Amino acid sequence: MPGRIALAALILVAGCAREDGPAPPLSPAQRAAEGAAAARFLTEMAADVTREGPAAWARHFVPSQEFFMAADGALVFPDGDSAARGVASLAKTLTGIELSFGSEVKVDPLTQDLVALGAPYHEVLTDADGRRTESRGYFTALAEYRGGRWLLRDAHWSEPAARP
Repeated sequence: MPGRIALAALILVAGCAREDGPAPPLSPAQRAAEGAAAARFLTEMAADVTREGPAAWARHFVPSQEFFMAADGALVFPDGDSAARGVASLAKTLTGIELSFGSEVKVDPLTQDLVALGAPYHEVLTDADGRRTESRGYFTALAEYRGGRWLLRDAHWSEPAARP
């Protein structure tokens, strides 16, 4: 009897086990299509934020705990909840954002649903008193195709260090 229980347990475990290996590589056509779609996503995101202001950011972030964002070596939003609160707060203090990405967008399609992105950016923030703050730097992100559209899963903004 103990032998039968052990055999049944082995069969059950073997039947439940899955062999997860690396995702199959994307074909050149799939890589090109993913890359073009993700590059369009950056352009559309910048247009939305420029047109609608800070509140537009909320719909471009993965709305879950996987999301995080860093800037200039500091963690700005450790998760999706903090990002939602931060965007709501920004919408109260900034009256406008002008955001653009340079033409040299780097896209590395990792899977059918994930791409690594990189691009130079230029941003002008206008606060409630009309003060404008300009920044230029480099943006990197992991974007995920979820719910029929691309969203930022993780993001990092960096500006060049000031030279003495």
